[in-house]
Amino acid sequence: MTLDPRKILLVHPLGYRAAAAGRDISRIANVMPPLGLASIAAYLERHGVQADIVDCYARPDSDRTIRDYLRSERPAAIGLSCTTSSFLDGVRIARLAKSELPGIRAIFGGPHVSALRERVLAEFAEVDCVVVGEGEETLRELLAAGPDQAAAVRGVVARAAGGDVLFTGHRDTFLDLDTLPLPAYGKLAGFPHAYRLPIFNYPKAPNTSCLSSRGCPYACSYCDRSVFRRSFRYNSAEYMVEHLRHLHQRFGVRHVNFYDDQFTFNRKRVVEFCERKQAAGLKMTFNCAVRAEHIDLDLLKMMKAAGCWMASLGIESGDAELLAQHRQNPDLDMLAGKIRLIKQAGIRTKGLLMMGLPGESEASIRRSMEYVFSLPVDDFNLAKFTPFPGSPLYERIHELGEFEEDWEKMDCMHFQFVPRGMTRERLEELFTLFYKSHFQRPQVIHGYLAMIWKSPDSWKRFVLNLADFVRFARGRRRLGGAAES
Repeated sequence: MTLDPRKILLVHPLGYRAAAAGRDISRIANVMPPLGLASIAAYLERHGVQADIVDCYARPDSDRTIRDYLRSERPAAIGLSCTTSSFLDGVRIARLAKSELPGIRAIFGGPHVSALRERVLAEFAEVDCVVVGEGEETLRELLAAGPDQAAAVRGVVARAAGGDVLFTGHRDTFLDLDTLPLPAYGKLAGFPHAYRLPIFNYPKAPNTSCLSSRGCPYACSYCDRSVFRRSFRYNSAEYMVEHLRHLHQRFGVRHVNFYDDQFTFNRKRVVEFCERKQAAGLKMTFNCAVRAEHIDLDLLKMMKAAGCWMASLGIESGDAELLAQHRQNPDLDMLAGKIRLIKQAGIRTKGLLMMGLPGESEASIRRSMEYVFSLPVDDFNLAKFTPFPGSPLYERIHELGEFEEDWEKMDCMHFQFVPRGMTRERLEELFTLFYKSHFQRPQVIHGYLAMIWKSPDSWKRFVLNLADFVRFARGRRRLGGAAES
C-alpha cells in the first residue's frame, strides 16, 4: 500500500521514559496543550491536509497509539515538535515510525531544531528535514512539494541530491496572526480535562492555555530567539475575544492562561480586549504575563474588571548587578513598585525567577531571596538556568562556567550549567532553601489556605498528590526518569 501525501501525524514527544511520567512533579503540577501543533493542524486542515495529533506529554504511553495510527492511516509524513529535552525522544519516535512505514518522512520543528539547523540532519539520520521558524506555511508547502523538492521551500533544512545538508534560508515574511484559524483543540485527546494549569494558578476548572501573540520585542541573554527571531506580532482584541468564546462555548473552559511573553506590550489592544470581553458577557477569568514597563494602575484595574486573576512578571534575579548582565532595564525599584500596583488592583502576583545564571554567587542568591520576600508576591516559580541553543549565552557558555550538554536534562529542572565559583551541590542546597523559606512564611501559608475557597480544585489536586509534593520539597524527586538527590 502507498502512503497518503494528504495526511500527516503531528507528535508532541514526552522526552523521557513513559514509566517515569507518573512521578514527574512537573507533569503532576502542570500539563499544557501543544498550542503550536494545534495551530498547525488547523492551518493544514484548512488547506486540505488531514492532520492529527498525538500528545505524548498528556498521554505518556502513546507508542501503541502512534503505531495504530500509522498502520490505519498510512500518512506520508510524521511531524515532531521538539524542545531540547524532548528532541531525542522525537528521534526515537521517528525511528519507530520508519520501522512501521519505511517510506514515511520525519519532519522536525520547534526551538531546538530551529536553533541547531544543519547540525540536526548531519548528526541524526532519522531526521529527513527541519522546519525553521513558524511551522504553518512552511509545512504546508513542504508537504505539497514532496520529498524530492524540499530544497525548493524556504525555511527548511534538507539533504540535497548529493547528500549535503543545506538551509534554504528564512522566510521573507511572517504570518498575520489574525488570518490563522483557531487552534484545533478538538484534535487533542481528552481536551480540556487532560490539561491543567499549575496548582493555585487558577480559580476554576476546566482551564487551559492559549496564545495571542508570537515573539518578544526584548533581547535578554537567556532567551531562545530561533523560532520567531526578533519579530513580535499579536492578535487583535476582536480575535482574542472570539478565541475565548470558542473555548468557553465548545469546551466549557472557565479560565485561560495567555501564554504570551508580553501580554500588555500594546496598551491599546489590552484596553480594547477588556472592553470587548465585558461587552460580550464572557464569564471567564484569565492569567497573563506582563513586563513592568508596560503596566500602570488604570490598566491593571481595567484588567481586573475584565477577569484578570493572576499576572506573572519576570523578576529573574533580585541582585541588581547580576540582572544588569542579562536583561534590559534592570530597575529593581521600578519592578517592586509595579508589583505593588498589581496587588493594589486586586490581582494575584506571580514572580518568575532563575537560579544559576552566569555570574551567580551565593551572595546574589541570598539577595534574590531578600528581594522576593520583601514583595507582596503570592506565588513564584524558580527555574534552574539552562543555556538553550538559540539563546545569546549558548554560544559562549563554556567560557562562563561548567556546562554538561545533556539534552534530555535541559528542561530548567536540572543544574546542567554551574557558574564559576559555585558547585552543583551548593546550587541544589540553595534552591531547596529558597523554596522552603518561601513556603514557611506566614503570609504565604495564609495565602495558600485562602485558596481552599478561591481555587478548590487546586487543593484537591494538591491533596491527591501530596506524597509527590513532599518528595519534591525534600529534594528527592524524579524528573524525566532521572532521580535527583
